[in-house]
Amino acid sequence: MQSAHTQVDMSVTFAGMSMKNPINTASGTYGQGYQFEAFYPVSTLGAITTKGCSADPWEGNPTPRTAEITSAIINSVGLENPGVEGFVKSYGTYLTNLGSKNTRIIVQAVGHTLDEYIASVEKYEQLAPFADAIELNVSCPNVSAGGAAMGGTPEGAAAVVRAVRNRTSKPLIIKMAPVNVGEIARALEDAGADGLSLINSIPGMAINVHTRKSRLSRPTAGISGPAIHNIAVRMVWEAYKACKLPLCGIGGISTGEDAAEFILAGATAISVGTANLVDPCSAPRILSELTTWAASQGVSHITELIGAFEC
Repeated sequence: MQSAHTQVDMSVTFAGMSMKNPINTASGTYGQGYQFEAFYPVSTLGAITTKGCSADPWEGNPTPRTAEITSAIINSVGLENPGVEGFVKSYGTYLTNLGSKNTRIIVQAVGHTLDEYIASVEKYEQLAPFADAIELNVSCPNVSAGGAAMGGTPEGAAAVVRAVRNRTSKPLIIKMAPVNVGEIARALEDAGADGLSLINSIPGMAINVHTRKSRLSRPTAGISGPAIHNIAVRMVWEAYKACKLPLCGIGGISTGEDAAEFILAGATAISVGTANLVDPCSAPRILSELTTWAASQGVSHITELIGAFEC
C-alpha cells in the first residue's frame, strides 16, 4: 500500500519554473542555503531564495537589528550584503551544485533607485548563470530611500519592473509590500512580472518602556512571524482574485496547515521564513505536513488545491 506521501504529486510550476514541490525559503531568513546542509539536504526543497544583494556592497543598519516580540520578531537589518560579485564569488559553486539537484535558485535584487536595481539585475545576468529567477525586493520597509516608497504604489512598483525587464532573460518575481496588493498586483502583471511573492514584513515599532527608546537602532522596523500570518493569507487571496500571475505566499508559516492556507487562498508556492530561525528543520517538516494534508484532501496533484478556498 502506498504511503500518503506517494499518493500526491507535489510538483508545481511557479513563474515559469518547474519545482518538485511548493516549498521555497524567504530571502533573509535562510542565508545562502549552505548553512542548513548540516541539518538536512537542502535539495529536498523545491526552491530557495537567497539573501538580497545590491550591485555594490551595503553595510546595513547599526545594531541592535532584531528583537523578539509577541508571536513575532521585529528586524531592521538594512539589507547588509557583499554585493552581487562578492555573493557569486563566495556561494556560486555551492548554488550551482544545488541547482543541479533540481532545486530552483532564486536570487534577490535590491536597490535604492531604479539605476541601482538595473545594475544589480545586470550583474546577476552576467555573473550568476546558476540563478533560475530573480526576485525584485521593492518592498522592504527598512530601505528609507527606495523600497517601500517605490513598491508601495502601482506606479512605483511597475516602474521597477519596466526598468529591468529587458535587462534579464530570467523570470522576474516581485516581492510585494503589504499594501494595496490587488491594485499593485494588476500593475505588476501589466508591467511584465512573471510571479509575485507576498507579503514582506509589516512595519511596526518596539519600544523599551524603561529607556523610552526603540528596542532596535531605528524607530520602525519590519515584523514577521506567526503574528502576521492571517494578514498575509488575506493579501494572497486578494492578489489571487486581482491577477493571473502565480503567487508565492509568505508570512508566519510554521506548520503544514499554515502552508495549506496559502495554497487554498491561491498561492502556487510558499516560502518558509521566520520559522527557519526558530527550528532549522522547519522547511522539510512543513513539506511533509503539507503533503500529508494534500493526501487527506483526496487529490492526486497539489495544484488541484490552489485557490480552492470556498467563500
